[in-house]
Amino acid sequence: KLFFIKNQRSSLRIRLFNFSLKLLTCLLYIVRVLLDNPEEGIETPGSLPCVSLQVSIALISFLETMLLIYLSYKGNIWEQIFRISFILEMINTVPFIITIFWPPLRNLFIPVFLNCWLAKYALENMINDLHRAIQRTQSAMFNQVLILICTLLCLVFTGTCGIQHLERAGEKLSLFKSFYFCIVTFSTVGYGDVTPKIWPSQLLVVIMICVALVVLPLQFEELVYLWMERQKSGGNYSRHRAQTEKHVVLCVSSLKIDLLMDFLNEFYAHPRLQDYYVVILCPTEMDIQVRRVLQIPLWSQRVIYLQGSALKDQDLMRAKMDNGEACFILSSRNEVDRTAADHQTILRAWAVKDFAPNCPLYVQILKPENKFHVKFADHVVCEEECKYAMLALNCVCPATSTLITLLVHTSRGQEGQESPEQWQRMYGRCSGNEVYHIRMGDSKFFMEYEGKSFTYAAFHAHKKYGVCLIGIRREENKSILLNPGPRHIMAASDTCFYINITKEENSAFIFKQEEKQKKKGFAGRGSYDGPSRLPVHSIIASMGTVAMDLQNTECRPANSSKLALPAENGSGTRRPSIAPVLELADTSSLLPCDLLSDQSEDEMTQSDEEGSAVVEYVKGYPPNSPYIGSSPTLCHLLPEKAPFCCLRLDKGCKHNSFEDAKAYGFKNKLIIVSAETAGNGLYNFIVPLRAYYRSRKELNPIVLLLDNKPEHHFLEAICCFPMVYYMEGTIDNLDSLLQCGIIYADNLVVVDKESTMSAEEDYMADAKTIVNVQTMFRLFPSLSIITELTHPSNMRFMQFRAKDSYSLALSKLEKRERENGSNLAFMFRLPFAAGRVFSISMLDTLLYQSFVKDYMITITRLLLGLDTTPGSGYLCAMKITEDDLWIRTYGRLFQKLCSSSAEIPIGIYRTESHMFATSESQISINVEDCEDTKDVKEHWGIKTSHHRNSCSSDQSEHPLLRRKSMQWARKGNKHSSKTAEWISQQRLSLYRRSERQELSELVKNRMKHLGLPTTGYDEMNDHQNTLSYVLINPPPDTRLELNDIV
Repeated sequence: KLFFIKNQRSSLRIRLFNFSLKLLTCLLYIVRVLLDNPEEGIETPGSLPCVSLQVSIALISFLETMLLIYLSYKGNIWEQIFRISFILEMINTVPFIITIFWPPLRNLFIPVFLNCWLAKYALENMINDLHRAIQRTQSAMFNQVLILICTLLCLVFTGTCGIQHLERAGEKLSLFKSFYFCIVTFSTVGYGDVTPKIWPSQLLVVIMICVALVVLPLQFEELVYLWMERQKSGGNYSRHRAQTEKHVVLCVSSLKIDLLMDFLNEFYAHPRLQDYYVVILCPTEMDIQVRRVLQIPLWSQRVIYLQGSALKDQDLMRAKMDNGEACFILSSRNEVDRTAADHQTILRAWAVKDFAPNCPLYVQILKPENKFHVKFADHVVCEEECKYAMLALNCVCPATSTLITLLVHTSRGQEGQESPEQWQRMYGRCSGNEVYHIRMGDSKFFMEYEGKSFTYAAFHAHKKYGVCLIGIRREENKSILLNPGPRHIMAASDTCFYINITKEENSAFIFKQEEKQKKKGFAGRGSYDGPSRLPVHSIIASMGTVAMDLQNTECRPANSSKLALPAENGSGTRRPSIAPVLELADTSSLLPCDLLSDQSEDEMTQSDEEGSAVVEYVKGYPPNSPYIGSSPTLCHLLPEKAPFCCLRLDKGCKHNSFEDAKAYGFKNKLIIVSAETAGNGLYNFIVPLRAYYRSRKELNPIVLLLDNKPEHHFLEAICCFPMVYYMEGTIDNLDSLLQCGIIYADNLVVVDKESTMSAEEDYMADAKTIVNVQTMFRLFPSLSIITELTHPSNMRFMQFRAKDSYSLALSKLEKRERENGSNLAFMFRLPFAAGRVFSISMLDTLLYQSFVKDYMITITRLLLGLDTTPGSGYLCAMKITEDDLWIRTYGRLFQKLCSSSAEIPIGIYRTESHMFATSESQISINVEDCEDTKDVKEHWGIKTSHHRNSCSSDQSEHPLLRRKSMQWARKGNKHSSKTAEWISQQRLSLYRRSERQELSELVKNRMKHLGLPTTGYDEMNDHQNTLSYVLINPPPDTRLELNDIV
């Protein structure tokens, strides 16, 4: 180290000079060897200039070495003298200086070739100086490769010159032959045609081989280690590629295979993103499964994994963040501490914004209170907000979670098309529907409705093309309106949002031909079962069935949303008619749009009948929002806040003495939510169920069953809502369930618990939830249980039927769909199709899709009721009863709704009865006597054939059921002294009990023990032999069925 030279550039120049000198001496040695005639044994005259040059270089080197020794002397001269570099310098310079004074020595061949090691040393120092001088941190890889190459060259050069030098006393080898010998020896080939003859050269070969065996492996090991480290960290995304190609960056704290595949499948589902690169920036080492997937040619060409942190500018530079088209920052939802995970996300978002202010940010945040920190991001999805709103809507509009999941996944609607089952083909076809947008002036679907009302355009576009127009955005206004109603007049500059299988630009409508068909009054039946064909034939064919009775135009405006039969059809011979949808709204027929006036005024009179005890609710905005950034929604509120003691369901207080759900005497069925803690997100569960547009008569009481006591600020936020209560308890405790009124409940929502989200074995995180829900499913068969899981793949265990052939067939169908490359392989699982199970990770695609469709998050929030825009609609549901079946088809229903209440239907939730084939009884009781068992089983099987016996697992291990089995065990011990005959009688009677009776007796005993009336439990009927599914935007000729929910 040249400590005394402060200027790095000067130091670099000196080292360069040194390096050149050493190389020159090696070169001069080769020249001298080639000019030398070994036969004469003395120096040839031609080599005189060569010798003089060597002497002068030796003199310079000697003086420089002495100067350095003097300058770097620190009191220990021996340390300086015994350094290898000093010894080599002395060997190569002192003999030349002596020849100046003693000429006979000039014939001596001095081993100047050893200077190559000094040249290598100078080169290493030079590179270090170079990096310091130009402030570049060149990769260690480059340095290591350079050193390795230099070491190899020096070894070969030293060996070649050394053997040639020593063999002058033997066979007098030429320089080339010596070089050939070295290469053959070092490569361990060893032909033996050239060999050193004298002992000094043989000794040198031994030394060279020993050195090579030690030095080269060390160098290679260093190189391989660096190479592996570089592979782990992933190198760089090249600047040249960043300027010529497009790329997005994905920042995650840990990358699991499920997350990666969801992202890649959804991102590359869009044709215009095929040429994009995905750069993954992750601080952890690459997972083995991820590594395996990224080696598949499909991904290896366009996915680049960099190990690094988004908080380091150096790593952001490696990912070329400033050139990126977008940056996705995803939260690690499997962390035990979700707040900490959010804090990491926030810092990442800030770091990226600071480094690349123009790069669009797509951020996923877990907790709603942290959302305002990342408000600057272009798109933010708050997981808990969406989750709770979706679970709440599932209670009012069944399977909202499935509807939204299918809408935000890209799919071509080809799932299940080879299935023999009609419902799977139809459900799979309709699942291909997505939200698209188009400017009205450019649209063939909607262009002709310019100047017409929104409702008119929606109905006719659906009737003609099967597209469902759901919303609009005015050019001058940025906010999207869902179903702005008949008052909205369509303009050419409006952006239309519609649901369809494919976007208009890709659809194969031939508009002229379609006009001709209309003129002919074409009324044939088309089929659309083929997976690739669009439903247009069936839609045009169904025009005959959408009977618009135009004589009946003077029909009075229908204000109610009930689908009543028109009264004029007294004779009953003509088909009932539906009023036409008007092009421009008739002002007299418009619904009152004043938010504060109630939809149905008749509710005002209800308090007269019931006496003065009923509390009147007021409409207003909730006074206490639990976190910053919750969007204000007009709700039904209590005129005065309820005291905190009254919010507790299971404890009486001075205001009331009720201690269980029955005592309150609720008119409507309960909604129970089981959660670990009352987080701020839970507020978003209550708001959609208390929004102003829900009818007062239909408000369901909400009971929060919490593992931990809620905090004061949460109670402050919910105490203004009517009929919201909480209770401490868990779902694996039967007593808490019965106390909170589970037998009076229609829906039980089981929210994923934070503490169980991470498990040692990844997919085991849901184990406790699944088993608890299975137990409730058996104890309370008529209850609709909506469960949230951490991993979507675990939904196959929900309502598990071990020996059900139908479930096995669905499992095969799922595998087949996955092999066909579907992103929605799980969609045919019955609990998912019915909206009974939901995993928040399914909503990740919402964030990915918003890269192409920037309006998706807004539309989803409007649908979920998280945001409300003045003049925008909301999601609601309506059941098809016996009285409504005269409408017959979905197309006619669309017309009826558009002409009466200006509502736009977007789908059907259909429930069909289905017999699940279970094998003979599956009760597991240990019986010693096998012969008895055989006889009994046949008998028992006949007797209980009408019962559904699912799940063969031994339930006695579960805390809910343990008490029962313990009693039986005790009974057995007590009577052990009785006769064998009596025991066998007991065993027979035990076997004859049906599983259903046993479970109901268990529940009734607990209820009696708690002092609860058992009347409600008997009424719970077992209606689980049904399957339900969602049809998004079905074709107009779809037949309506009884109990369809629209």
